[in-house]
Amino acid sequence: MKFTKMHGIGNDYIYVNCFEEEVKEPEKIARVISDRHFGVGSDGLILIMPSKSADCRMRIFNSDGSEAQMCGNGVRCVAKYAYDHKITAKNPLTVETRSGIKTIHLFTESGKVSGAKVNMGKPGLMRSEIPMRGKETQVVDEVLTVNDETPFRITCVSMGNPHCVIFVDDFDTIDLVKWGRKIELHPSFPERTNVHFVLVHNPQEVTMKTWERGSGITLACGTGASAVCVAGILNKKTGQRILAHLPGGDLELEWAADGNVYMTGPATEVFSGEWTLQK
Repeated sequence: MKFTKMHGIGNDYIYVNCFEEEVKEPEKIARVISDRHFGVGSDGLILIMPSKSADCRMRIFNSDGSEAQMCGNGVRCVAKYAYDHKITAKNPLTVETRSGIKTIHLFTESGKVSGAKVNMGKPGLMRSEIPMRGKETQVVDEVLTVNDETPFRITCVSMGNPHCVIFVDDFDTIDLVKWGRKIELHPSFPERTNVHFVLVHNPQEVTMKTWERGSGITLACGTGASAVCVAGILNKKTGQRILAHLPGGDLELEWAADGNVYMTGPATEVFSGEWTLQK
């Protein structure tokens, strides 16, 4: 199986061109190939596939084998691959995901894509859209009790996948592994959730740390940064546009007047190789 490793500010995936390759049991392959000691090493596996409604289609499998609806950093890399490897010459181009079709404007240097601006779509704000159990309301600055003892004030947003945003005064007191895992698996979230701890520097700038559903700590999360942009506005902490600092780099976000969230960031190809499938 031929593959290409790519990343969006450190959020790395193994990409397979399914216009040319047939991938059976991607859930199993994702677990094995993502292992950072015995595999290639990645946050998961992304398949680039033909689509009847867009220029290409993506399927995303986390490192634990679970399938995700959407990945903001991943979709930029899919767009880069599709353009650089001549699957399409369109700019902007479209990518079909489990959370709908995304339109992506490409930035190129010397004929290759260096970054992209993605229309991430309109955020889901109601509890059923996230999804989250309980009365049908928006979840803004709501108390979530973890282990019947530790309360967190949460704001939840769907960007095609579930996000739980927690604003903090500093990161020193946050055990990301402990609380990320517990909140991801909290019974309030029937499909689990991504978890983001966020420090607001000013209305235009934040730093965030992420526990990603199905993958654990990741260096970046594009859908998560989009959710943080929305959550900041809902809590009157940030403006319409923000610069989000993530461990792997920076993303620019805007919750625009048309209701859509726009995310801008780089996309990088690391290397290509060939994987021998184990029986």
